[in-house]
Amino acid sequence: MNENVNGILNVYKESGWTSFDVVAKLRGILKTKKIGHGGTLDPSVTGVLPVAVGKATRLLEYMENAGKVYEGEVTIGFSTETEDADGHIVKKTPVIKEGHALLTPSEIDETMKEFTGKIQQIPPMYSAVKINGKRLYEYARAGQTIERPAREVTIYSFERTSPLTLDKENDSLRFSFKVACSKGTYVRTLAVNLAERLGYAGHMSKLQRTASNGLEIQQAVTLAEIKEAQEQGQLMELLYPIEYAVTDLPRIDLSREQFDKVKVGKKLDTNQLTADLSLHPLDEKLLTTLSAITTSKCAAFYEDQLVAVYMKHPEKQGVWKPNKVLV
Repeated sequence: MNENVNGILNVYKESGWTSFDVVAKLRGILKTKKIGHGGTLDPSVTGVLPVAVGKATRLLEYMENAGKVYEGEVTIGFSTETEDADGHIVKKTPVIKEGHALLTPSEIDETMKEFTGKIQQIPPMYSAVKINGKRLYEYARAGQTIERPAREVTIYSFERTSPLTLDKENDSLRFSFKVACSKGTYVRTLAVNLAERLGYAGHMSKLQRTASNGLEIQQAVTLAEIKEAQEQGQLMELLYPIEYAVTDLPRIDLSREQFDKVKVGKKLDTNQLTADLSLHPLDEKLLTTLSAITTSKCAAFYEDQLVAVYMKHPEKQGVWKPNKVLV
């Protein structure tokens, strides 16, 4: 493979593969080491796995931080040790009595709304979070449960997308859902917490990531399709521009004069409009855009191409410094 090839692949991760497995397989297919994924998926979870190739690997941190969209299924009536369908049942709380559900769709919908916004989550024991040098799943496999610190995540939307389906044999019910969330969200924990707030045990019985970094599942390609494209010299047709790595960052557009300064790492100052040795004057449009940005980073474009990522200076208010320069 030409080492000058740069871009992002929208890979459809199949069940049973780890995200690392996918990257390792692609290293062999594409014959390159400059490759990495933009957000881990559990082995049983399918769907969109953005993979950066070449220069795009410099942007992996922004891909990992981007928000995601998932579609899945919640089962209420019993919980599992892994919080998904792969684990052993640890608790049963029948949610069907005399053939009828003890929960209504409206009760579920109203409770789901309570989870939108910033929430606290405790990582599940079966996860890759490290505590005291060991992954949580290592403790879990040894039969140990340890205290885990809560983390803040953001749920942008969380809604039911199907009618309730009753499983009278297991005294449980299930329904499909769609959730848009920030980096670090454990969707299976979200499913468990929803069931608990409704007063029952529950777990996430299915999950698929349907969107990430502006990439959607309808356009995702399998490893077999990528291999075929590579063998036929058509890989470029599957590569997305590196700009897809920063879809979650606010965008600023530079003039030619500003681009000349940015490409050599000059700072941008929203407090002044005159240049000195380290700062560059901003036109009114760019000044207004930067002043309105509330996030800590932004993507700088010149002629519709990503040229740098800037971040707010940690000590100097109103000053933006280069985080990554790509030209």
